[in-house]
Amino acid sequence: MFPAIRRVVMKIPRGRVATYGGVARAAGFEGASRQVAWALRGAGGRLPWHRVLGAGGRILLTGESGIEQRLRLEAEGIEFRNGRVRLDRHEFKFRAR
Repeated sequence: MFPAIRRVVMKIPRGRVATYGGVARAAGFEGASRQVAWALRGAGGRLPWHRVLGAGGRILLTGESGIEQRLRLEAEGIEFRNGRVRLDRHEFKFRAR
């Protein structure tokens, strides 16, 4: 499961984001949002983890990790509105399986 999730995360291009649920669906594991977080945590920083967000474009990480995620996204040109990423402009749409 984790290798498939990591392959999907690697497809998210610079300047785009996806939700945990969207990544799980694209990897073929509908409803496995929590496992997406586990797969990212265990990847050792080799993935563009900062491009994966909670539902509605929310950054779910707390403290310094959440601040780092926002700074990385802003550096890629991602726009925020009311503390959330503008998914209408930046959400990556995965191809149908």
